[in-house]
Amino acid sequence: MDYNQLSTFYWLDQVKRVRDVLDRINGQTQAAVPGRVVPDRDDLALGAGRSLNAAIVFTDICKFSSRPSGTAAQQNDLLRVLNLYFSEMTKVAEEYGGTVEKNTGDGLMAYFEDNAGEPKELGCKRALASAMTMMYVNENALNPILERSSIEPIKFRIGIDYGPVTIAQLGAARRFAGLVAIGATANIASKMLNQAEPGDILIGEDVHKQVPAAWNQYCSVQNLNTGWVYVSSGLPYWFYRFTGRWKGPL
Repeated sequence: MDYNQLSTFYWLDQVKRVRDVLDRINGQTQAAVPGRVVPDRDDLALGAGRSLNAAIVFTDICKFSSRPSGTAAQQNDLLRVLNLYFSEMTKVAEEYGGTVEKNTGDGLMAYFEDNAGEPKELGCKRALASAMTMMYVNENALNPILERSSIEPIKFRIGIDYGPVTIAQLGAARRFAGLVAIGATANIASKMLNQAEPGDILIGEDVHKQVPAAWNQYCSVQNLNTGWVYVSSGLPYWFYRFTGRWKGPL
């Protein structure tokens, strides 16, 4: 994986994957089938967790809840959109060495550990490269498909923060269980989305400190008064808008 650019080989492989996913979705006579009960899931070991330093990425589809969903046909269209979107965004995160821990209905959360990926690289750089690829895929692969089907294109936003988190599995067996990221880093990345506009990538101060030198030109202060401060110094914790985008595969 090249974290400094979008390679032609990677992009062509991704276009093929999008087409394969679309063919699979279109091959279903109905994306949602009637059912009487929630499917069973295997029992999971609960209460376990591990601590690590990581870049936490949250994405959120903008105004998705306002899309028409009153009829079965409209719900089926939304399900197809989500299927296509999550299939690709999850795959992109994983290809950059990220781990997708949950989706949030119309978004997802992933973490990028330091010194992971192939080749190994810091979590912040891989998270930013992944975010740029997500934006490029959405605009150049997913939205053209949706527009040809007269479906409203997707706009989403991304928040990224970095620091110590504990990844834990919480819940009750056979009722609800899921993986969550515990810590201020995950909270900040999630809350950051409230200050983001459609198409934005916002990053926290601790991510900004690790932005590669060549990418610093794409960082501008978005908010000086975020409400968050460093505990050790009391200094404010700033948010930045990252405007770097891939121009195309090279």
